Amino acid sequence: MVNCCGLLNTNKEPVPLKSVEVELEVRDHVATVVSTLNYENKEDKPLEAVFVFPLPGDAAVCHFSAKIGQTHIVAEVKEKQEAREEYDDALSSGQQAFLLEESEQSPDIFSLSVGSLPPGESASIRLEYVIELAVQADEGLRFCLPAVLNPRYQPQGSGGSEAGNVQVTSVPASLVPYSLSFSARVSSPRPVSKVESNCPLDPLQHLNTEQTRATVKLAAGHKFDRDVELLIYYKDAHQPTAVVEAGQASSKPGTLMGDPVVMLSLYPEFPQAVTSSVASCGEFVFLLDRSGSMCGGEIKSARDTLLLLLKSIPLGCYFNIYSFGSSYEHIFPKSVEYNQKTMEEALKKVDTMEADLGGTEILKPLKHIYSKPCIPNQPRQLFVFTDGEVGNTEEVINLVKQNSGSHRCFSFGIGEGASSALINGLAKEGGGHAQFITGTDRMQPKVMQSLRFALQPAVVDISVTWDLPKGVSVTALSPPITALFQGQRSLVYAQLTGQSSEASEGCVTVKYSLAGHPSQNQLHFSLRPAEDTGLTVHRLAARTLIRSLEMEERECEEEEDGGVKKKKVVDLSVQSGVSSAFTAFIAVNKGNSEAIQGPLVRRNVPTPSKCFQGNIKSYSYALLTRY
Repeated sequence: MVNCCGLLNTNKEPVPLKSVEVELEVRDHVATVVSTLNYENKEDKPLEAVFVFPLPGDAAVCHFSAKIGQTHIVAEVKEKQEAREEYDDALSSGQQAFLLEESEQSPDIFSLSVGSLPPGESASIRLEYVIELAVQADEGLRFCLPAVLNPRYQPQGSGGSEAGNVQVTSVPASLVPYSLSFSARVSSPRPVSKVESNCPLDPLQHLNTEQTRATVKLAAGHKFDRDVELLIYYKDAHQPTAVVEAGQASSKPGTLMGDPVVMLSLYPEFPQAVTSSVASCGEFVFLLDRSGSMCGGEIKSARDTLLLLLKSIPLGCYFNIYSFGSSYEHIFPKSVEYNQKTMEEALKKVDTMEADLGGTEILKPLKHIYSKPCIPNQPRQLFVFTDGEVGNTEEVINLVKQNSGSHRCFSFGIGEGASSALINGLAKEGGGHAQFITGTDRMQPKVMQSLRFALQPAVVDISVTWDLPKGVSVTALSPPITALFQGQRSLVYAQLTGQSSEASEGCVTVKYSLAGHPSQNQLHFSLRPAEDTGLTVHRLAARTLIRSLEMEERECEEEEDGGVKKKKVVDLSVQSGVSSAFTAFIAVNKGNSEAIQGPLVRRNVPTPSKCFQGNIKSYSYALLTRY
């Protein structure tokens, strides 16, 4: 019989996770996030606590450790199956073990297993990741701490693993049984003007007279029942920058971690004479998610976003509107010219759309759209509105990438818990731009920015060339730039090998062509390493390269080369200490002299869910294949 004391889920089972503490440090546009998860076993049996939770899809998870009493154990990154076996062996021999693994289907979902927590014992788990913050339409930098993990719909016959599914336990957001404390420190060469949030904040505290350093924290009593969104504003506009970070002294020169790495932040400025002379044209294909998970405010938000776009596209363009769930529908048999009559017809139909089409099967309408011939001299722009609750994330992104030569994809993540892996992945591989719509207050500038980008002609012939002192060579770590938008940041990572006794400055030139007009932007930068960045830039660069290699591995899965790519990912992940789809963090408490006795009781830690009816639901879907 369960001893019902402490925090309970709605199945009356004790929840061993008591609180989450998050410390955010933002330096200019890069954030380091340290989360501490505090567990306590108040039952009379040893426990295994399993917590499946969201993280930003583009985060570089770089540290995982556990503290039990006075014992501190730092986890190692190992090949995933090897880590799982080590975890299972430790538990079966009565040792304590901790396992953190990323989903193979979607990089924004992680599973944390805390094994053999004896009765009455506590454990603190520390998790650290680094991430670049996206620039918003109003020049703010957006940080999102995801709390909501919505169940991901796995269409029949899609690529998810069938070999064993993970249980994701969800509760209504108001019943999340653990608390959150959250504080942020912000520093930049430019003054910090304000920090805004969707959650109540204590007043911003500036730490120096120049106002370049500041702190802020969530007001007391916040429940971890929704995503925490911060918008950080600096006083001056974003400028191109270069940060060179020294390699790790203990790593071998010539390796990614042993050599210096440079992070370039580029903000292309197009000649106004070119941008103002370009005629507005295009075929706009809108794809609206009407699955059941878009219930409530999500479908209204998606409708409002689409209606605003419909009223804003220029006359003479072409358009069509698709909506999907388990099946899909379209308003016109094929794209029609945008005029008063067709706009009014579309507005009437969109206004009546509800979240009533079942599951989230996005592949079928995408394939149908791609099968339609493009209209001459009307570049195709695909706008996708979804909460991203799909289990076949990688399959969808791959399809968009395969068709990226015929269109650009602009994605809108709608509501709490929208999958950052899907929304950002669609835009990245489709050469477009991603937006997240979590309320109505900032919707209009985001929508108009995406429309402005879509009406900009595609930038072609993009090249990056380096001018470095003799003796210094460069290795690109980022995939080639495939899209540039006016004033929108592009990030480039590169490894610098060798040394020079001569000039201590480098130069990078980005060349491109816009509407037949060649143009270029140039940035001179110091090769002297920055101070106090630790290995942040190296970890972000490693994450960028890992994601590129994972994509290549999926593309050549059927070929012999797939195994070679996978080994490269594993080797790079282990060397850099950054998680991947094929590795996991494992920590075993080998100093525990007494074996923990008795069978383990499993406790699933719930996450908040936005669309929730009735009692607690356990959703089983093919994401992680441990159990």
